[in-house]
Amino acid sequence: MKILVLGAGAVGLSVAAKLSPVCDVHAVCRQKTAEAIRKHGFQLTGIWGNGSFAFSASAGIPPASRYDYIIITAKSRDTETLCREYATYIRDTETVSLQNGIGNEEIISQYTDRVIGGMIITGFEWRGDNAVHVSVEAGPAKLGRFPAGLDYPVQKLLEIMAEAGIPAVGTADVRAELWGKTLYNCALNPLGAVMGVPYGELIQPAAWRIITGIVREGFSVIHAEGIRLQWESADQYLRFLHDVQLPATALHHSSMLQDLARGRPTEIDFLNGAIVAKGSEYGIPTPFNACITDLVKFRESLTNQRGST
Repeated sequence: MKILVLGAGAVGLSVAAKLSPVCDVHAVCRQKTAEAIRKHGFQLTGIWGNGSFAFSASAGIPPASRYDYIIITAKSRDTETLCREYATYIRDTETVSLQNGIGNEEIISQYTDRVIGGMIITGFEWRGDNAVHVSVEAGPAKLGRFPAGLDYPVQKLLEIMAEAGIPAVGTADVRAELWGKTLYNCALNPLGAVMGVPYGELIQPAAWRIITGIVREGFSVIHAEGIRLQWESADQYLRFLHDVQLPATALHHSSMLQDLARGRPTEIDFLNGAIVAKGSEYGIPTPFNACITDLVKFRESLTNQRGST
């Protein structure tokens, strides 16, 4: 079984590492990361287990001409560029999105009709050019045919992941799972990034009031989209977030915080920014999401200014 991981950062390299003992895996990543993996292997620590893994990695076109699965783990802002660059690979291949935000599967669908949506709520943190620590996990990854359904290619990939030790289950309504994860990301990711704190600190009353506003607006947009989540109301989800998800990921520092610290653009337009955009379409006010989107963009602009001086 040949698997190509595109846009492999902390998530993609960790997935590639776990898959490498059971599959022929190639990861497309940054040049310095590929060189470090070639020389020293890839080091994985944390709740997915500790170990050193050897697998093929490069910054450019991979060596094989045909893959059974392509897994895209890039930042959402890079999805279109990656799909365009690797269109000949994607066209006839089962292509999986394991990304944050709303809109990635729709972009991939422009290049292939074999799209598998994926949702993963696991914390991955860099520990070096070739090392990642898996810090927290709020539940198994969920995979399903996009926009809906379960079929043999999805089930086969789930079997491969199970053999590799990656917790994953199938879902017939992957759009609902994607929106559910986006709600979680919108609530915690940008606020943790702006304040520079792990998720556990966001349980403080002042932060929780902001989170409450973000979630209630998001729930209104999700309802307008015709998506039915497992929670009947925003307040029911907020209780789940407060009592289950937030404690399970309390020690995690958001990926957005890591992006800002590294001077890289964030995924805010595919998270809270997407809620703002869709809210505008439906005439739903989204002031909390608009404010946090602007705050993150302000932080990005400060980083850019410092980098150019």
